[in-house]
Amino acid sequence: MSAARRQFLQIAVGTGAALGWYAIPRSVRALVVPRATTPLRILILGGTGFIGPHQVEYALARGHTVTLFNRGKTNPHLFPDVEKLIGNRDNDLEALKGRDWDVVLDNSATIPRWVRQSAQLLRDAAQKYLFVSTISVYSDYSIVGLNESSPTGVMDDSDDETLSGRNYGPMKALCEKEAELAFPGRATIVRPGLIVGPGDRTDRFTYWPVRIDRGGEVLAPGNPTDPTQIVDVRDLTGWMIRMLEEGHTGTYNATGPRAPLSIGEMLYGIRAITASDVSFTWADSDFLAQQEVQPWRQMPVWVPSERESMRGFSRIECSRAYDKGLTFRPLADTARDTLDWFKTLSDDRQSKLKSGLPPEREAEVLAAWHARQQ
Repeated sequence: MSAARRQFLQIAVGTGAALGWYAIPRSVRALVVPRATTPLRILILGGTGFIGPHQVEYALARGHTVTLFNRGKTNPHLFPDVEKLIGNRDNDLEALKGRDWDVVLDNSATIPRWVRQSAQLLRDAAQKYLFVSTISVYSDYSIVGLNESSPTGVMDDSDDETLSGRNYGPMKALCEKEAELAFPGRATIVRPGLIVGPGDRTDRFTYWPVRIDRGGEVLAPGNPTDPTQIVDVRDLTGWMIRMLEEGHTGTYNATGPRAPLSIGEMLYGIRAITASDVSFTWADSDFLAQQEVQPWRQMPVWVPSERESMRGFSRIECSRAYDKGLTFRPLADTARDTLDWFKTLSDDRQSKLKSGLPPEREAEVLAAWHARQQ
């Protein structure tokens, strides 16, 4: 890494290193982000987790006024100059009463009741309500080209608030309906795919830049042609702010890139950003299943293409969002910035990736693969 780039990173992530997200200083941000024609007063429900800080940074750069509403527990020292209202989505919205904003951006709801309470309270206090949902709402991933009109999942008991992997999607679908009910014709529903980039605390994409940068023989999953979809957090959040500025409503799948991306193209693209000596060993999905290596969680960003029930999972149709200006930076930029951000974290955090295979387990699986080839 050059001295100039190291100096830039020290400035750009000096605060973010302690917070676990990627902060662009306003002096740099102002040079690259044009101001909006009409400033908005934006209420963000959440705002200090993964996508929230990127939204706030971009909104401020565009000249908007931002208010945050959250519990004040996640990174409370972020954005000291931004108005912060303290409350709880579950049972305390008192701080929102008697106020008004131009638009509401709801990042933090997973339970339909939370959206019902906030959206009903704010229906006359804001012009529009943008709810951040997920492509996990769909009921049948065997279908290639799922679009915004495709059926969503349903729950046996719509009053059940126990969040699980099984009901996460259906609950988000119910959240969408609550937003649309409170803001008929004024709601924007954004369904992102896997959100990646600097600040992602799940390591679901981060595993790959980190692992490839470490070098050596890398266990790669399935067939290199298996499709995958991701969206850089900065592309997604900037686009959402612009959607609010332009007044667009409706539902939008939001993942990418625009041109189809395979897992092989993604891994080889990541390799291009590092000088490490790397080789990939591609193990088929049957072998990985025998080794109890799980798709998505232990081999992040990947789902076996031959699994009929998930054939369409990484082939979501997103043309509506593309037509409204969702664009994507180069994969190399996402991978490099993610790796640079990760290296600012503590040694202890870097040693404990939350997704992917630990080195010793990867070595065991690779040894079993090579033994089978003999």
